[in-house]
Amino acid sequence: MFGDLERSRALAYSAVFIGLIALGSWISIPFIPVPFTLQTLFVLLAGAVMKRRAVLPVAAYVILGTLGLPIFHNGMSGPGVLLGPTGGYLAGFLVSALIVGLAYEHSSRPFRIAGLAIGTAVTLLFGMAWLMISAGMGFFPAFVAGVLPFIPGGILKAVVVYIIAERLQ
Repeated sequence: MFGDLERSRALAYSAVFIGLIALGSWISIPFIPVPFTLQTLFVLLAGAVMKRRAVLPVAAYVILGTLGLPIFHNGMSGPGVLLGPTGGYLAGFLVSALIVGLAYEHSSRPFRIAGLAIGTAVTLLFGMAWLMISAGMGFFPAFVAGVLPFIPGGILKAVVVYIIAERLQ
């Protein structure tokens, strides 16, 4: 890695974003069946800052939590979290980070805004789909429990990420 500034930067940013996503999981408001957390804010920010490489810290975060590090919401860990009601959101983080990262590789503001919106929607839709599978919910109950309450917060987080990323660029 000596002399490879891009790889060194990716490694440093990955460490920072793993820590921020884990910290965001502790900032949580209990809600049934899925709590409100700030994880998604940091997943979106990782995409905006690291571009397509944002998948690396998000994947590492999911792997570390699955292996037993207490970094999922409220200190939870293990494969049971992935199989529980929040597992779909965690899987959605990976796709969301990639979508936002690809959008931020373009300099077009509308493209970036669309990437944040789609990335947020993807996380919610993955979460809803997994609620339907893991909890046996129908489409409408899963939408009401797993998407609808999170839309205002998702919009707010996307706006905050856009503002922060504009200042960092």
